[in-house]
Amino acid sequence: MLALRSFVFEPFRIPSDSMMPTLLDGDFIIVNKFTYGLRLPVLNTEVVPMGEPQRGDVVVFRFPRDPSMNYIKRLAGMPGDRVAIRDDQLIVNGEHVQIADRGIYGDGCYEGMRLAAEKLGAHEHLIMYCPTPGEIQVDRLSSCNRDQERSYVCTNSRLSGLPDRSDTERDLIVPPGHYLMIGDNRDNSQDGRFFGFVPRDHMVGKATRIWFNWDLQRSGGPIWSRIGDAIE
Repeated sequence: MLALRSFVFEPFRIPSDSMMPTLLDGDFIIVNKFTYGLRLPVLNTEVVPMGEPQRGDVVVFRFPRDPSMNYIKRLAGMPGDRVAIRDDQLIVNGEHVQIADRGIYGDGCYEGMRLAAEKLGAHEHLIMYCPTPGEIQVDRLSSCNRDQERSYVCTNSRLSGLPDRSDTERDLIVPPGHYLMIGDNRDNSQDGRFFGFVPRDHMVGKATRIWFNWDLQRSGGPIWSRIGDAIE
Protein backbone atom coordinates (compact mmCIF):
# COMPACT_ATOMS: atom_id res chain seq x y z
CA MET A 1 0.00 0.00 0.00
CA LEU A 2 2.86 2.38 0.80
CA ALA A 3 4.45 1.68 -2.59
CA LEU A 4 1.14 2.21 -4.40
CA ARG A 5 0.52 5.51 -2.63
CA SER A 6 4.08 6.71 -3.14
CA PHE A 7 4.38 5.88 -6.83
CA VAL A 8 1.01 5.15 -8.46
CA PHE A 9 -2.24 6.33 -6.81
CA GLU A 10 -2.96 8.74 -3.98
CA PRO A 11 -6.28 9.87 -2.50
CA PHE A 12 -6.91 13.59 -2.35
CA ARG A 13 -9.75 15.61 -0.80
CA ILE A 14 -11.16 18.63 -2.60
CA PRO A 15 -10.90 21.50 -0.08
CA SER A 16 -12.66 24.37 -1.90
CA ASP A 17 -15.17 25.43 -4.56
CA SER A 18 -12.59 26.47 -7.17
CA MET A 19 -13.21 23.49 -9.47
CA MET A 20 -17.02 23.60 -9.37
CA PRO A 21 -19.08 22.27 -11.05
CA THR A 22 -16.57 19.55 -12.02
CA LEU A 23 -15.51 18.89 -8.42
CA LEU A 24 -17.24 19.81 -5.18
CA ASP A 25 -15.83 20.63 -1.78
CA GLY A 26 -15.98 17.25 -0.06
CA ASP A 27 -15.17 15.10 -3.09
CA PHE A 28 -12.49 12.49 -2.45
CA ILE A 29 -10.61 11.72 -5.65
CA ILE A 30 -8.00 9.34 -6.96
CA VAL A 31 -4.83 10.93 -8.38
CA ASN A 32 -2.77 8.88 -10.82
CA LYS A 33 0.83 9.79 -9.96
CA PHE A 34 2.24 7.51 -12.66
CA THR A 35 0.68 9.46 -15.54
CA TYR A 36 3.40 12.13 -15.68
CA GLY A 37 6.37 9.96 -14.65
CA LEU A 38 7.61 8.00 -11.67
CA ARG A 39 9.20 10.22 -9.00
CA LEU A 40 10.96 9.34 -5.76
CA PRO A 41 9.04 10.41 -2.65
CA VAL A 42 10.50 13.34 -0.67
CA LEU A 43 13.33 13.90 -3.18
CA ASN A 44 10.81 14.35 -6.03
CA THR A 45 13.42 13.12 -8.52
CA GLU A 46 12.02 11.64 -11.72
CA VAL A 47 13.33 8.10 -12.26
CA VAL A 48 10.98 6.78 -14.95
CA PRO A 49 9.68 9.26 -17.57
CA MET A 50 6.13 8.62 -18.70
CA GLY A 51 3.56 10.83 -20.42
CA GLU A 52 3.43 14.61 -20.46
CA PRO A 53 0.65 16.80 -19.04
CA GLN A 54 -2.01 17.56 -21.63
CA ARG A 55 -4.19 20.60 -22.10
CA GLY A 56 -7.46 20.14 -20.25
CA ASP A 57 -6.13 17.65 -17.68
CA VAL A 58 -7.29 18.14 -14.08
CA VAL A 59 -3.98 18.19 -12.24
CA VAL A 60 -2.88 18.03 -8.60
CA PHE A 61 0.33 19.99 -8.17
CA ARG A 62 2.52 21.45 -5.46
CA PHE A 63 1.68 25.11 -4.90
CA PRO A 64 4.57 27.18 -6.33
CA ARG A 65 4.60 29.62 -3.40
CA ASP A 66 4.51 26.83 -0.79
CA PRO A 67 5.43 23.38 -2.18
CA SER A 68 4.22 21.71 1.02
CA MET A 69 0.65 22.43 -0.11
CA ASN A 70 -1.19 20.59 -2.90
CA TYR A 71 -3.55 22.45 -5.25
CA ILE A 72 -5.88 21.15 -7.95
CA LYS A 73 -6.82 23.04 -11.13
CA ARG A 74 -7.28 22.46 -14.86
CA LEU A 75 -4.30 22.76 -17.17
CA ALA A 76 -5.14 25.62 -19.53
CA GLY A 77 -1.75 26.74 -20.83
CA MET A 78 1.15 24.68 -22.20
CA PRO A 79 4.77 25.89 -22.39
CA GLY A 80 5.01 28.71 -24.93
CA ASP A 81 1.25 29.40 -25.02
CA ARG A 82 -0.22 32.89 -24.88
CA VAL A 83 -3.37 32.72 -22.74
CA ALA A 84 -5.98 35.28 -21.79
CA ILE A 85 -9.46 35.26 -20.25
CA ARG A 86 -12.02 37.65 -21.68
CA ASP A 87 -15.64 37.60 -20.49
CA ASP A 88 -14.92 34.35 -18.59
CA GLN A 89 -13.79 32.61 -21.80
CA LEU A 90 -10.31 31.21 -22.39
CA ILE A 91 -8.35 32.51 -25.37
CA VAL A 92 -5.33 30.37 -26.24
CA ASN A 93 -2.86 31.65 -28.84
CA GLY A 94 -5.46 34.05 -30.18
CA GLU A 95 -8.19 31.40 -30.54
CA HIS A 96 -11.33 31.38 -28.37
CA VAL A 97 -11.79 28.03 -26.65
CA GLN A 98 -15.11 26.52 -27.72
CA ILE A 99 -17.95 26.83 -25.17
CA ALA A 100 -21.69 26.11 -25.33
CA ASP A 101 -24.21 27.71 -22.99
CA ARG A 102 -25.96 25.31 -20.60
CA GLY A 103 -28.24 27.78 -18.83
CA ILE A 104 -28.23 28.82 -15.17
CA TYR A 105 -26.48 27.01 -12.33
CA GLY A 106 -27.97 27.03 -8.87
CA ASP A 107 -27.51 24.64 -5.96
CA GLY A 108 -28.91 26.73 -3.13
CA CYS A 109 -25.47 28.08 -2.19
CA TYR A 110 -24.56 29.45 -5.63
CA GLU A 111 -27.44 31.18 -7.39
CA GLY A 112 -27.73 32.77 -10.82
CA MET A 113 -24.35 31.59 -12.11
CA ARG A 114 -23.98 30.83 -15.80
CA LEU A 115 -23.16 27.27 -16.81
CA ALA A 116 -21.31 26.33 -20.01
CA ALA A 117 -19.68 23.29 -21.61
CA GLU A 118 -16.06 23.93 -22.53
CA LYS A 119 -13.93 21.91 -24.95
CA LEU A 120 -10.30 22.16 -23.88
CA GLY A 121 -7.89 19.76 -25.53
CA ALA A 122 -9.40 16.26 -25.41
CA HIS A 123 -11.62 17.17 -22.46
CA GLU A 124 -15.20 18.43 -22.53
CA HIS A 125 -16.35 19.68 -19.14
CA LEU A 126 -18.57 22.24 -17.45
CA ILE A 127 -17.53 25.65 -16.16
CA MET A 128 -19.48 28.22 -14.16
CA TYR A 129 -19.15 31.99 -14.08
CA CYS A 130 -20.89 35.28 -13.39
CA PRO A 131 -20.82 37.74 -16.31
CA THR A 132 -20.27 40.95 -14.39
CA PRO A 133 -17.55 43.58 -13.97
CA GLY A 134 -18.43 43.86 -10.28
CA GLU A 135 -17.99 41.61 -7.28
CA ILE A 136 -20.30 38.64 -6.88
CA GLN A 137 -22.88 39.38 -4.21
CA VAL A 138 -21.97 37.59 -0.99
CA ASP A 139 -24.91 36.65 1.22
CA ARG A 140 -26.23 33.99 3.58
CA LEU A 141 -28.94 32.09 1.72
CA SER A 142 -31.54 30.16 3.66
CA SER A 143 -31.55 27.63 0.81
CA CYS A 144 -27.86 26.77 1.32
CA ASN A 145 -27.34 23.44 3.09
CA ARG A 146 -23.71 24.16 3.99
CA ASP A 147 -22.59 25.37 7.38
CA GLN A 148 -20.88 28.50 6.10
CA GLU A 149 -21.22 32.22 6.65
CA ARG A 150 -21.72 33.17 3.05
CA SER A 151 -23.15 32.13 -0.29
CA TYR A 152 -22.69 33.56 -3.77
CA VAL A 153 -25.37 35.22 -5.87
CA CYS A 154 -24.85 36.42 -9.43
CA THR A 155 -27.29 39.25 -10.06
CA ASN A 156 -25.37 41.75 -12.20
CA SER A 157 -25.22 41.78 -15.97
CA ARG A 158 -22.26 42.43 -18.20
CA LEU A 159 -21.88 46.18 -18.79
CA SER A 160 -20.73 47.54 -22.13
CA GLY A 161 -17.16 48.79 -22.12
CA LEU A 162 -16.22 47.32 -18.74
CA PRO A 163 -14.08 44.19 -18.40
CA ASP A 164 -15.42 41.15 -16.60
CA ARG A 165 -14.10 40.75 -13.04
CA SER A 166 -12.32 37.49 -13.92
CA ASP A 167 -10.55 38.86 -17.02
CA THR A 168 -6.78 38.83 -17.16
CA GLU A 169 -5.27 42.30 -17.42
CA ARG A 170 -2.85 41.09 -20.09
CA ASP A 171 -1.95 37.99 -22.05
CA LEU A 172 -0.14 35.39 -19.94
CA ILE A 173 2.92 33.95 -21.71
CA VAL A 174 3.70 30.48 -20.33
CA PRO A 175 7.50 30.05 -19.97
CA PRO A 176 9.34 26.88 -21.02
CA GLY A 177 8.96 24.00 -18.58
CA HIS A 178 5.90 25.59 -16.93
CA TYR A 179 2.10 25.34 -17.13
CA LEU A 180 -0.87 27.63 -16.50
CA MET A 181 -3.61 26.27 -14.22
CA ILE A 182 -7.14 27.71 -14.14
CA GLY A 183 -10.18 26.75 -12.03
CA ASP A 184 -13.51 25.75 -13.59
CA ASN A 185 -15.27 28.13 -11.18
CA ARG A 186 -13.98 31.14 -13.08
CA ASP A 187 -15.07 33.83 -10.62
CA ASN A 188 -14.13 32.04 -7.40
CA SER A 189 -10.74 30.45 -8.01
CA GLN A 190 -7.29 31.50 -6.81
CA ASP A 191 -5.35 30.11 -9.75
CA GLY A 192 -2.60 30.94 -12.24
CA ARG A 193 -4.10 34.37 -12.82
CA PHE A 194 -2.92 35.21 -9.29
CA PHE A 195 0.01 32.92 -8.38
CA GLY A 196 1.62 32.49 -11.80
CA PHE A 197 2.91 29.34 -13.49
CA VAL A 198 3.55 25.81 -12.23
CA PRO A 199 6.94 24.16 -12.95
CA ARG A 200 6.91 20.68 -14.50
CA ASP A 201 8.55 19.11 -11.46
CA HIS A 202 5.69 20.36 -9.23
CA MET A 203 3.19 18.05 -10.94
CA VAL A 204 1.86 15.40 -8.53
CA GLY A 205 -0.50 13.60 -10.89
CA LYS A 206 -3.70 13.55 -12.91
CA ALA A 207 -7.07 13.44 -11.17
CA THR A 208 -9.00 10.50 -12.60
CA ARG A 209 -12.05 9.52 -10.55
CA ILE A 210 -14.23 10.41 -7.54
CA TRP A 211 -14.25 7.57 -5.01
CA PHE A 212 -16.28 9.21 -2.22
CA ASN A 213 -18.06 12.43 -1.30
CA TRP A 214 -18.64 13.85 2.14
CA ASP A 215 -18.49 17.47 3.23
CA LEU A 216 -18.91 17.72 7.00
CA GLN A 217 -20.10 21.32 6.56
CA ARG A 218 -22.99 20.19 4.35
CA SER A 219 -26.17 18.76 5.82
CA GLY A 220 -27.70 15.64 4.32
CA GLY A 221 -24.60 13.45 4.34
CA PRO A 222 -22.65 12.16 1.31
CA ILE A 223 -23.79 12.73 -2.27
CA TRP A 224 -23.87 9.05 -3.22
CA SER A 225 -24.47 9.70 -6.92
CA ARG A 226 -20.97 11.20 -7.30
CA ILE A 227 -19.15 8.05 -6.21
CA GLY A 228 -17.33 6.43 -9.13
CA ASP A 229 -17.69 9.40 -11.50
CA ALA A 230 -14.83 9.90 -13.94
CA ILE A 231 -13.18 13.34 -13.91
CA GLU A 232 -13.18 15.03 -17.32
